[in-house]
Amino acid sequence: MLTVLGVLLALLVLVAGAGYGYAQYRYDQIPKVAVPAERPPSGPAFNMLVIGSDTRAGAKASTGVGTSTTVTGQRSDVLMVWHVVPASHQITILSIPRDTMAQMVGSNVGRFGRFNRINAAYNTGPNLLVQTVQDDLGIPISHVVEVDFAGFKGTVDALGGVYMDFRDPAKDAWSGLNMTRTGCQLLNGTAALAVARSRHYQYEQNGQWVATPISDLGRIKRQDSFLRSLVDAAKRTRDPLRLNAFLGSLHQGVTVDTGFSLGDLLRLAFDFRSVTPNSITAYTLPIVTVGAVTPWGDVLFVTASHAHALLAKIFGAELVRPSTPPPGPSLQPVTVLGAPLPPPSAQSAAGGAGVSTSSTAPNATPPYDPTPCSPG
Repeated sequence: MLTVLGVLLALLVLVAGAGYGYAQYRYDQIPKVAVPAERPPSGPAFNMLVIGSDTRAGAKASTGVGTSTTVTGQRSDVLMVWHVVPASHQITILSIPRDTMAQMVGSNVGRFGRFNRINAAYNTGPNLLVQTVQDDLGIPISHVVEVDFAGFKGTVDALGGVYMDFRDPAKDAWSGLNMTRTGCQLLNGTAALAVARSRHYQYEQNGQWVATPISDLGRIKRQDSFLRSLVDAAKRTRDPLRLNAFLGSLHQGVTVDTGFSLGDLLRLAFDFRSVTPNSITAYTLPIVTVGAVTPWGDVLFVTASHAHALLAKIFGAELVRPSTPPPGPSLQPVTVLGAPLPPPSAQSAAGGAGVSTSSTAPNATPPYDPTPCSPG
């Protein structure tokens, strides 16, 4: 999200008469949040935590996602670490499934117990979530971007929508997705939100509706595709009025940390002005599912050996040794930067047979999922 914002701000500087002053005006409207747990970068690269919040604050009943009365608090529906290397114009995204078990830190230990889903760590805001990511996985976080439902929808609409190609009709009664046509289609904010929120995705094949079994992991892949579509939409936009509408929509649902200045953002924008969707590599944190685990139900556990290899591949020497490593299926802490554990099938399962979804390969889009496309 922040890279897309930077690209559009750079375009605005080029096309508007008083570009920088106007960009500063719009940037000042975006809410800022102090995140004391952030760590300054140790080199030219930095890591940014991008959080898709499920808060319903400000949401209207007509959106179909609930309101702050029906859904209280906030959790991280989307959790990504963006590894940004300005010198080589590379962005690598690590998605952390929201049901991944983590060891809680700070006041969250008393609030949620020693272990809980990582999305619970966001209940009181980004600071303890940042600390959890750092202390559990050893990934230093330097910046934070939060996007809630309202901001997500408004940003897409301000860009005029995003194009996605549906190979098959698709639906999800829980998210409101109902795509009856196939092919490359323009999605407005409501439809794009339904795709990105879909955890119970179904597609029609030979007259039959087929359910996809991987829930949150499938949603991460659809979010990857959406992100690429959003970058495409941002790079196609040249209309100053549309850019103005986009900038005007950001403060309604996007929050950045207080340490990210407009100057920082514009430098990134120019560094990444040639970014394409294909230059973004996306991975998912390797996990294993073992069935229902009391008292949390169906949760996911980090597979230490695979995670060790992937984190080292992405973050290299930036990693620090975790002080509160996440639990394995036996509900004992494991270190993702120490000696590898046995394969998941040999680990002690706390409630069922282990099913590994670990991989150090980039996220691949299943054939039934929508993909970015260009309008004819």
